[in-house]
Amino acid sequence: MVAGLFATEAENFDLTLLLREPSYKDLFGFERMERVMFQQSISRVSEARATGLGFLIMAAYFAMAALSSASAGERNVVFVPMGGNNEIAVIDVDTNKVVERITGVPAVHGLAKTPDGKLLIAGSFTEVEPGATIPERPAGVSAEDHAAHHAKSASRPVAKSAVISRVTFIKVKDRSVVRRVDVPGGVHHVAASPNGFFAAVTHPNQDAVSVIDIRTFTVVATVKTGAVPNYAAFSQDGARLYISDSGDNSVSIVRTANWRVSDRVKVGEAPEHLVVRDDLGKMFVNNVGDGTVSVIDLKHLAVAKVLKGGEDPHGIDVSEDGRTLFVSAKGANKLIAIDLSSGDRRELTLAPQPYHLAVIKGQGVIYVSSVELPKLWVVDAKTLKLTGTIDVGGKGHQLVQ
Repeated sequence: MVAGLFATEAENFDLTLLLREPSYKDLFGFERMERVMFQQSISRVSEARATGLGFLIMAAYFAMAALSSASAGERNVVFVPMGGNNEIAVIDVDTNKVVERITGVPAVHGLAKTPDGKLLIAGSFTEVEPGATIPERPAGVSAEDHAAHHAKSASRPVAKSAVISRVTFIKVKDRSVVRRVDVPGGVHHVAASPNGFFAAVTHPNQDAVSVIDIRTFTVVATVKTGAVPNYAAFSQDGARLYISDSGDNSVSIVRTANWRVSDRVKVGEAPEHLVVRDDLGKMFVNNVGDGTVSVIDLKHLAVAKVLKGGEDPHGIDVSEDGRTLFVSAKGANKLIAIDLSSGDRRELTLAPQPYHLAVIKGQGVIYVSSVELPKLWVVDAKTLKLTGTIDVGGKGHQLVQ
């Protein structure tokens, strides 16, 4: 369409045709303000009746618009919550470098992004009394120690109390805080529903999960789970929410139609991170206590297979093609790749203590954080070879692309 317009003879060229073309916004990615600017430009250029000067003006405008769109649009990035550093590191996956830091997010461990890419949902492990402010970190105290001091241990059930934490909603486009929502207790991990309407946050110290309606920024349900809920993930159709209950050696299945637990699946000891692949009909659950991975059949909601995951497994993800399972074994200082068809295993030594991991879509690599070192390892997903490192300045947690 555009090519046709510019091929039109100069004396018959009418730039207002672009405004009547319904797809022009999609073609050029204009926002509301850009549309106004575009209309003003049309008026000016139309006066030139598409003379040589008019064409030059239009060419210059489109060039500037393209640059504006590129700069305003989101790079291909990964967001890394930095725990007690009270910030989120932003990594450009094309350069494997930190290009930005989003500050003002206390003790951020859990993180999710709405499917439309517009909002980040950041949970905080810091617990405070209702109405209290988040305490500042004293001089001489590390950020991690400060976060740990103000958050109860998630390793065991504790007495329930009226403490809260705050979930922060951040606009991806300009990194501004849209809203902070109080929830009952510290947040470990976060999940966003496929339709972008709900966020689920786990409360290990409350044996519960809060459900936030993102459209109204209100808590619409508090779901009682098994002991010490750790990780959360939605099914692809949004009908189910899966929660790993570390204190009960089980996975709770929550029906999102009524936000009630409908089933529980017994797995290994102390399940933590999990990954759901509806296209494979499977869920994979790391069991920290016995070093295994439970493979759950999603149709029958039963454990179909148990894999060896390595000592103290933590991060877990599946390759984009669904053929390989990746597990970080903290205790063994290994990144493990398991062929899901043959069961063949490959290992890469990553020391010390590989932690959270994520398969980076479209890049053919895996990012793996470390418990002790302020960096991420970059690993080739096919060869399982280390290709680089990224200095993030602290301990990375729930990575989000």
